[in-house]
Parts: sequence; structure tokens; C-alpha cells
Amino acid sequence: QVQLVESGGGLVQAGVSLRLSCTTSGSGRTFGLGATGWFRQAPGQEREFVAYISWNGRATDYADSMEGRFTISRDNNKNTVYLQMNSLKPEDTGVYYCAASLGFNSRRVSDYGYWGQGTQVTVLE
Repeated sequence: QVQLVESGGGLVQAGVSLRLSCTTSGSGRTFGLGATGWFRQAPGQEREFVAYISWNGRATDYADSMEGRFTISRDNNKNTVYLQMNSLKPEDTGVYYCAASLGFNSRRVSDYGYWGQGTQVTVLE
């Protein structure tokens, strides 16, 4: 069993930066085998892919609208994955979730078996 806890969200003005953290606990070996992804969900919208990072940090992928502004990284010694978000826009508003997969590097929600509770990010114009 893997537990994930997100932190770092908040209410900010457009143009600023935030760094989200996702700390995991539970089965360290299971977590180490899979990618960790960030997803977000705006009110009334489906959950959408933001970024993922492979278990060893060598592979990353970003949604087109985030590439160049967001950076995902991980520190396996701390069991933590980070999402650095720069130049935030109002359309980045939503609940941000981190999730762990079991062996897949994927953009699909269905490939992630463990989810955190989410952290709210609100970007004002």
C-alpha cells in the first residue's frame, strides 16, 4: 500500500511561482518501480495530465500547455516528487493531485493506482 500527500498549493497572483511537493509512504519498493505523475482538475472539468517522472528520474513528460513553465523532479532519498510551476496563469487553477503507477510511464489517469488527496492552486488575474 502506498500513501501520497501533496502540499504547497495556495492562492497566488498570475505570473508568480509555486512548488508543489508529493511525499509518499508505505511500500518503498513498489513506489520506486513506478512513475509519479501530477494531474490537475478544474471545477467541472475532467482530471488532466500535467507531468510525470520515471522512478529513476531519467524520463519526464509534460502536457503541451505546461512544457517550459513547469518542471518535475524527484528525490528518492526523501520519497518526494516536486512540481515547480513558474509563470502561473489563471487557467492553471485547479486541484493538483500526485499519483503513483506500478511500472508505467504514462499520461493516462487509469495507469495510476495510488492517488493523494490533492492540493488547491488558485491563480488570480
